[in-house]
Amino acid sequence: MKRPALSSSFKRFAQLTVAATAIALAGIANAQQVFRVSAIPDEAPTELQRKFKPLGNYLEQKLGMKVEFVPVTDYAASVEGLVNKKLDMVWFGGFTFVQAKIRSNNKVIPIVQREEDEKFRSVFITASPAINSLADLKGKTFTFGSESSTSGHLMPRSFLLAANINPDADMKRVAFSGAHDATVAAVASGKVDAGALNISVWEKLVSQGKIDPKSVRVFYTTPGYYDYNWTVRSDMDPALRKKLTDAFLALNPNDAQGKEILDLQRASRFIPTKTENYEQIEKAARNAGLLK
Repeated sequence: MKRPALSSSFKRFAQLTVAATAIALAGIANAQQVFRVSAIPDEAPTELQRKFKPLGNYLEQKLGMKVEFVPVTDYAASVEGLVNKKLDMVWFGGFTFVQAKIRSNNKVIPIVQREEDEKFRSVFITASPAINSLADLKGKTFTFGSESSTSGHLMPRSFLLAANINPDADMKRVAFSGAHDATVAAVASGKVDAGALNISVWEKLVSQGKIDPKSVRVFYTTPGYYDYNWTVRSDMDPALRKKLTDAFLALNPNDAQGKEILDLQRASRFIPTKTENYEQIEKAARNAGLLK
C-alpha cells in the first residue's frame, strides 16, 4: 500500500524541529565548555575581579573555552565550590588548600604556585609606639584576617604560639577582619592596636600610597612558609590539566601580556607545586587546633 506523501508544511515543521534540537544541543555543549574559576576572598571583590580579568582572557586563548570568574562569599565557599564541582579551579591559600584536600578526601591537586609562595611571609603591623615585638602584644587588641587565612591567621597564630603567646588568653581582644586590606584599615584607624596580614598585600598597599609606613609600620616579619596555589579537582581531564599548567608556566615577564598578568598576580613567575609542599601548613593547623 502506498504511503501518503508528507505535506510541505509538515516537512518544514520537521526541518525546524531538527534545527531547533541541533541548536539546543550546541547550546548545552557550549555551556559545558565554560571553565569556572574562583579565589579565596582575601581582598575586596572588585580587586579580585580586576586582578583576574587579564589572566582569564589569556586562559581563554590557551584553553579554547570561555573562562568565567565566579566570586564567593567566604573562604569556606571556595572549598565547597571546588569539592562540589561548581568550580573547576580555585586560587587557595595554603590552609584552604589543606581544608579542600581533607574535605574532598584527597581529590584535589595543586598545579602551580608563584615562585614567591615557596617562602611566603606574614607581617605584624601597628600604629602604636609601645609595640615593638610579639611580646608587646600581651594585653593589647589584635586582629587577624579571615579565620581560614593562611597568611592572615594560621601562620601568624602559629608563630605567636611558638613565642609563648596565646592570642585568646594573653591578648585583651582578638578580632577577625575578614581580609588583608581590612586588617590594615583596622590598624590604621585605631580600632585595634595591631594586626597580621600577608606581606604581598602590605607591600602593594605601601607601593600604591594607600598606607603611610611611617604611621603604620611592620614590627615583625615571620619566617618563610609555602602558601598560595592554583588548585583543580583530581577528576579533571589530564590533557586539560596539562594545558592549564603549561599556560601558567609559559607566562613570561618579558612580553607585554605576560608582564601585565604577572604584575597583577604579584608574581615573578609561576612554578609547579605539589601536595607535599603543604604538609607544614597542615601540621601547624593541627597544632593550633584549627583542624580536628
